Amino acid sequence: MISDLKVSSLEAFAVAMPLVDVFTSGGKSKNVAKSVVVRITASDGSVGISSADPSSRAVFPERAEDLSHTINKKLKPMLIGQSLFNINLISKIISNSTQTQLGARAAIETACVDLICRRLGVSLSDYLGGALTPTVDFNGWVGELPPDNAAVEAVGWVKAGFKSMKIKVGSDLRQDIERVLAIRDVVGASVRLRMDANEQYSVKQALELDEAVKNCDLELFEQPVIRSDLEGLAEVRRRCKAPIMADESISDHSSLLRVIRADCADYVKFGVAQAGGVLAAGKMISTAAAAGLKVVMGHGFGLNPSTMAEIIVGAAFENIIPGLECVGPLKAADTVTKEVLDISPGYFAVPNSPGLSVTFDDEKLARYRID
Repeated sequence: MISDLKVSSLEAFAVAMPLVDVFTSGGKSKNVAKSVVVRITASDGSVGISSADPSSRAVFPERAEDLSHTINKKLKPMLIGQSLFNINLISKIISNSTQTQLGARAAIETACVDLICRRLGVSLSDYLGGALTPTVDFNGWVGELPPDNAAVEAVGWVKAGFKSMKIKVGSDLRQDIERVLAIRDVVGASVRLRMDANEQYSVKQALELDEAVKNCDLELFEQPVIRSDLEGLAEVRRRCKAPIMADESISDHSSLLRVIRADCADYVKFGVAQAGGVLAAGKMISTAAAAGLKVVMGHGFGLNPSTMAEIIVGAAFENIIPGLECVGPLKAADTVTKEVLDISPGYFAVPNSPGLSVTFDDEKLARYRID
């Protein structure tokens, strides 16, 4: 029986993907994104894959190399021989073994689900209950550029077909104000704009920025203050005109609950890795929905498997708003899959091939492997 399939092989390793440019976020710049990739094989030879992409600010034990080491040395011996269809038990084993490395759990859980879907011949979308929309939209971004340069970049996103974009702020309040005003002026009223401070403001600075751009009709203001200051975030929310979104404040399901209890956000943002897998992400999304919170799905840097997982999850839940932020393929210089994800027009059709709808390119995996 298919349900008797056991885990016969589990392999993980870190890859370093070159980026098309140097990207700066929250005061940190990088031209390479590191991820952990996982391949799991069942007793009948069926294969499932996944990837997980730690934040650029991840430190031990959350880096891609750390996750790879944990999977290979600690989790693999516990999971060999386990039933692939018993995702609940596999997730429990992982959670009991590593409380903090949700990226490892996400990579394994997603690979198991991918394998199950492929073996059953169903798409991940159908496995999750079906897509609510045939296509998903993506969110563009404008870095902390001088106002004139930022305006030019924003126009480029609109011409490409993007209907929303985030504006990075946080390094210089006066320039931040001018950047937001300039972009709203050139893109017009129909484009949805988000501001993202990546924790770089004080409460006072956040309120000053909000007041200065109050006529820009912002969709949301993302993580204006440091992640641990939920009281400060709540004060910003009470006094700001723009809706507030918590991002860095959310690292797992428990932190989502803390944000809800603090009543400090109108939106929340997380990706599959922060949740601990595609099924775990569904639970967090449902928790947010029960609390009346809309969700922004995705993260800025990611390989094709994790991107596809977030695309499919993003289409499956009603309280996820348009403008997914899983835009890694736009920043990566290459891919580790045989398939290319072209999201450059600002939208993508939800796939209906089995599983994640992507397969590893072994030559490229070997090229970018770092451990």
